[in-house]
Amino acid sequence: MAPQYQINADRRYSIACVGGGIGGLCTTIGLLHQGVPVEIYEAAPAFAEIGAGVSLGPNAARAMQLIDPAIYEGFLKCATNNAWPEQQHSWFTFRKGQDNTSKFGTKILDLWCETGQSSVHRARFLDELVALVPKEIAHFGKALQDIEDKGDHVILHFADGTTAKHSAVIGCDGVKSRTREVLLGKEHPATKPSFSGKYAYRGLIPMEDAAALMGDELARNSQMFMGQGGHILTFPIERGQTMNVVAFGTKEDGQWEDPEWVKPMNREAMFEDYSGWTEATQQILSMMQKPDIWALFDHPPAPTYTKARICILGDAAHASTPHNGAGAGQAIEDALCMSRVMRLVYDAADISRAYAAFDQIRRPRSQRQVQIARDSGWLYDLQLPGYMDDWEKIKELLQTKQKWVWDHDLEADVREAERVFREETARL
Repeated sequence: MAPQYQINADRRYSIACVGGGIGGLCTTIGLLHQGVPVEIYEAAPAFAEIGAGVSLGPNAARAMQLIDPAIYEGFLKCATNNAWPEQQHSWFTFRKGQDNTSKFGTKILDLWCETGQSSVHRARFLDELVALVPKEIAHFGKALQDIEDKGDHVILHFADGTTAKHSAVIGCDGVKSRTREVLLGKEHPATKPSFSGKYAYRGLIPMEDAAALMGDELARNSQMFMGQGGHILTFPIERGQTMNVVAFGTKEDGQWEDPEWVKPMNREAMFEDYSGWTEATQQILSMMQKPDIWALFDHPPAPTYTKARICILGDAAHASTPHNGAGAGQAIEDALCMSRVMRLVYDAADISRAYAAFDQIRRPRSQRQVQIARDSGWLYDLQLPGYMDDWEKIKELLQTKQKWVWDHDLEADVREAERVFREETARL
């Protein structure tokens, strides 16, 4: 049963949240927690996530607690960490994936992280978030087609022929966001996501099978095998019952022509990609269950996340490759900033200024994450200019590159967004 939120009767507006993924649900819960009237519209017939494991770092953990402690409690219910006590603060153990002097590849370093490799199965975490959303504000089968800005309100048009009237809209509708298209315009060069040059084979292995192959230490604690043109990562999910495997590769021509971004995997092509890698990585790949291949797209930097009564956040605003383990965390940071600045809004006329404050604070950091995530993919694949296969330089960068993501002062961001909103509102 969802909590009973107290919507502030003095707020003379309502918000439409489009998209029911992690970003959309965290935003909706955050707004409700602040007494802001909101309804959520999801294109699918029910809230659902695709994919398996998703990593959430210390910054995401702090953001969840600051939005609503109930979100963090839900996360803890389904979070999985490294199994060994001495690995609780390891993000990944980095290894040389093509070093055949060792079955498991020479270890480069253990990267320390406050929360370690803390991951959830997307669908399980989504279930926890859904439990915090009152059923009466959730609408399904609502694929957004268009948004009409009427000046003092917006009209949302859905593919099923229905409409909805709200004071403003927040688009959380993912990498293929229709809200982004409406906001920027179909012809804007930043509207459509671009192929990053990377793809990923994803699959699962029962942990008992993985442990029999790799031994408990490597199977039950997160590993990353780095090599020329690709890298393979493994980490436990589902309370240690399953090993999540993601093997990344490089598309040499840099093109992805297929309209489908997720496809059944060609095992022969996968084994060809990792020919000559360590014995352990070959065995891991051979054991993957339910495998598929994902093309990895991200967004060119948008010049703005808002226009009048429309705003975008999460993957709709700054979809990124997964190489920093930070995409979902950035959406949760967005939800924190949005819900906190919107708590200051009582009149619909002030929504656009709240959106502008959100844009000013969140756009630089989230777009930087997109670029650095791309660079991380090239780093792990020994293709980053200036580093390539120089292992000493790679090790040095690995030790520091995540700090700006994990150690960021989110409360300072919130204070700054609130200050920007207050000053702009007072000026008018």
